[in-house]
Amino acid sequence: MRNLKELREEIAAKAKRAHQVFEEAGPDRDFAKVKCLSAIDTKGKVEELQALNKELESLNTEMEQCKALDSAAQKAADLNRIYNLPVGNMTFPGGHPQAEQKSLGELIMEKKDRLIANGPPFSIPFEVKTLFQTGAGWAPESIRIPRVELYPLRALVVVDYIPQLTTTQAAIVYMEETTATLSAAEKAEAAAYAESAFALTQRTQAVQKITTSLPVTDEQLDDVPAAEAYINNRLSYDIRRRLDSRVLEGTGIAPLLLGTLSVVGIQSQAKGTDSTPDAIYKLFDSIRTDGFAEPSVLFINPADWQPIRLLTTADGIYIWGPPYAAGPEIIWGKPVVQTTAVTVNTALAGDYTGFSALFIRKGLEISVGYVNDDFTKGQKTLRADMRGAMVHFRPKAFGKVTGI
Repeated sequence: MRNLKELREEIAAKAKRAHQVFEEAGPDRDFAKVKCLSAIDTKGKVEELQALNKELESLNTEMEQCKALDSAAQKAADLNRIYNLPVGNMTFPGGHPQAEQKSLGELIMEKKDRLIANGPPFSIPFEVKTLFQTGAGWAPESIRIPRVELYPLRALVVVDYIPQLTTTQAAIVYMEETTATLSAAEKAEAAAYAESAFALTQRTQAVQKITTSLPVTDEQLDDVPAAEAYINNRLSYDIRRRLDSRVLEGTGIAPLLLGTLSVVGIQSQAKGTDSTPDAIYKLFDSIRTDGFAEPSVLFINPADWQPIRLLTTADGIYIWGPPYAAGPEIIWGKPVVQTTAVTVNTALAGDYTGFSALFIRKGLEISVGYVNDDFTKGQKTLRADMRGAMVHFRPKAFGKVTGI
C-alpha cells in the first residue's frame, strides 16, 4: 500500500486535472473546448472524466484505509508504552449459529422410542401452515400485522464520518498553536541567528447534554408489549438526530454544541459566478494550501446536490452519469453526504478524519420514573439523554461554500 504522502499527491494531481476540464469547458459546459482529455468527441470526454472520478474515489478510499492503519498502529504503540499491554493474539466472540429447522418426520423419528402401547401421549412442536378459505355466513378475521410504519425523518449519517472518543472530563481542554513565525535562514559566519516565534493558546470545549422525554400511561405499557421498544427507538432517534445536526451547525453558545459552521477561523468560499463544482474545488484547495489538510468528506443539502447531479454538457450528456444509473456520490475524489442537517445554499467540508473528534462523556441512556403527578395519573415518564463535546482541533482544516 502506498503511503499517505504519495496518495495525497496523486489525489491532488488528478483533482486538479478534473478541475481543468470544467475550466476549459467554460460556464456553458461545452466539452468541444476541452483539450486536456485525450478523447475526440463529447461522449468520449465525459466517459474519460467519469473514469477519472472513479480513480479519485478509489484513491480516496485507499487513503482513508491508510489513515486508519496508521491510527491503529499509533494507538497500539501508545497502549503498549503506557500500560505495557501486549498487542496481538486478540480473540473475538463469534455468533451462535441458528438451529436448523427439522422436518416433522425427523422429529417423530427422534421420539419413536417413546411410542408405547397405551402409554402417555406426548407432543411434538412443529409449525403448520394451513390455508383457510372464506365461505358464506362467516366473515374472515383480520389481525393487524406487527409492522409499524414510522413517520418520514432524515437518515442519521453525519456522525459516521466523525471520529468518536470517550472522555471522563466535564470539558475537553487542549493547546492550539496560534502563532508560528518560522525564521530559519542562512547566515554568514559570526552573524546573529535568525529568531523564530511561537505562541500556544489553551482551548476549551465544554461537554454538553442533549435530552428528550415522553410521558406514557401504565395501560399503554402493560397492554401493548411492543410499545416500550417502539418508544425507546423513537427517543433514541430523537437524541441522535439532534446530535447529527449540531456537530455541523451548532452555535457553541451553552448549552449548544459547537458545530463546524460556527467555528472561528474556518475557510470560506463564496460561489459567486463559479459553478458549484468549481466553488467546492476552490474550497478544497484552500483547505489544502492554507490549512495543510486533506478534505475527507463534503456535507451538502440534497436540494443543492440536485443541480450538480443534473449537470449536462452543451449537447445534453449527463456529466455525473446517465439517468438509468445511480451516479457517483463523489466530487473531486471526496465522498458526498447528502443531508438536510446542512442548511440549503451552504455546503460544509473538512478533514474530519484528522482534525475533529466527538468526545462522548455519557452514551445514550434511557431511564423511566415519575415526574410531578405521574404517580396519581397512572403514568410514567421515559427520558433519554447523552453528553458529549464536538471539537475541531485545526479550524483551517474545515470550510464552507456559501451562496450555492
